[in-house]
Amino acid sequence: MLFNIIKTTMAYLESMPKKDRKKIGQFFTSANTAQYMASLFKIPNKEHITILDPGTGTGILSAALVERVLKHNENIFVELTCYEVDENVLPVLQENLHHMKSIYGDRLDIILKQEDYILSQADDFNHDIFEAREAKKWDIVISNPPYMKIEKKHPASMAMFKVVHGSPNLYFLFMSMALFNLRPDGEMVFIVPRSWTSGAYFKAFREYLLSHGKLEYIHLFASRDKVFKEEQVLQETMIVKIKKTCEAVKQVIIASSESSHDFSHVERIKQAYNQIVVGKDKYVLLPVNQEQVSVINMVNTYDKNMPDYGYKMKTGIVVDFRQKYALRDKCDKNTIPLFYSQNIQNGRVNHNPSGKEYDWMVTDYAGLIQENKDYVFLKRFTAKEEKRRLQCGIYCSEQFKKYPYIGTHNKINFIERTDKTPFSKQEIYGIYALFNTTIYDTYYRILNGSTQVNSTELNNMPVPPMEIISKIGEKLMDNGNLDTKNCDRIVMEIAYGKENSGC
Repeated sequence: MLFNIIKTTMAYLESMPKKDRKKIGQFFTSANTAQYMASLFKIPNKEHITILDPGTGTGILSAALVERVLKHNENIFVELTCYEVDENVLPVLQENLHHMKSIYGDRLDIILKQEDYILSQADDFNHDIFEAREAKKWDIVISNPPYMKIEKKHPASMAMFKVVHGSPNLYFLFMSMALFNLRPDGEMVFIVPRSWTSGAYFKAFREYLLSHGKLEYIHLFASRDKVFKEEQVLQETMIVKIKKTCEAVKQVIIASSESSHDFSHVERIKQAYNQIVVGKDKYVLLPVNQEQVSVINMVNTYDKNMPDYGYKMKTGIVVDFRQKYALRDKCDKNTIPLFYSQNIQNGRVNHNPSGKEYDWMVTDYAGLIQENKDYVFLKRFTAKEEKRRLQCGIYCSEQFKKYPYIGTHNKINFIERTDKTPFSKQEIYGIYALFNTTIYDTYYRILNGSTQVNSTELNNMPVPPMEIISKIGEKLMDNGNLDTKNCDRIVMEIAYGKENSGC
């Protein structure tokens, strides 16, 4: 059955240009992935099981799950509900559902809803997010939802405003509605991007999802280009299983494999739930081996972050294409230096030619300049293949003391005191040492799978108290060696009581 559905899906893919499907966020699941996702469910011990597949596509996931459930027990009856609105794919889906029905007959009832999954249930969702109102509920939800950024004024965003903050994406609206659709103790398995696990944009969504449900199983892929290989999707993708419950969960299983084509070599680790879902913003950490688990446990020794101690990372101010009128290609009267990520080299910040067209600026607008004082600079963007994600440098104001102000390009981040008072030398060297270590670079990679270093995530990372950071900085100043190996040694010794990094 699944083979036939894959066959009709491939025919559809050949007939429908990818650019047209991308406009609606449509990417199809492979047979191996569908069977693996179906295998993750604990089949309810009941004779009548209800399954929901929102955004069904051609029916690959539905087929894999129905096949597994009906093979599990010959006395089970399945009621399958499918939502699909794409007029191009509907004929293929209808053909595939008819094929499924012809095989399983009276053991399978199929309900096809040709209506928008989100909008059709928005009134129920918004009437009471805590579900005081009676609404249709299912035992199991399986989905590969559409991946597409939408505007806040999009009807789906406005319909689910309670879980929207910042720039929404259809996939997490589907996840929210699916959780609402589950019966208590029901399970949902989704294949989605990993972007929801951190960041401010997904804060309201994480709050809803992880308050009304609990993570039980996460599957990560080592190669981001092999999950939807036929679709050529370069997306950090994960499979996640969530149980609808408010009860505490002790552990979560995190699995990983090279690709979605072979799930026969899956590595699994178990980790305490409160070491995976962390902080008041409910970030989800994603380690793939015991070494990374050790890093999480070590960094989480401390429970406060930089803002708790009066320090904060911010994003550089100058966006060159917007402020081109203020940029200059040479030093002249009233110019101030403009710093780019290229100026961060070997642990220091210089103002050598950046390779950019403009290294100087002139402006009287206070919103584009900042005080010339000591900072720690970090690159905002790094290449996927680069060894380190956190690449930082010490900005020493004494090197540029003739300038009262400086400019920072939008592709760098800078750390300063929130009370605007200057860093002590020990503090600035200590903060640099901390974020230049292997352990903090690893922790950030576990926290965020993208190549962008976001100030929100870094400000939420646990750090030692400032008195410890100052001791680290003092020792680094005495030593004078700013490389990572030396920072590893000093930080591990002073902050964690270990003689070497062990990383």
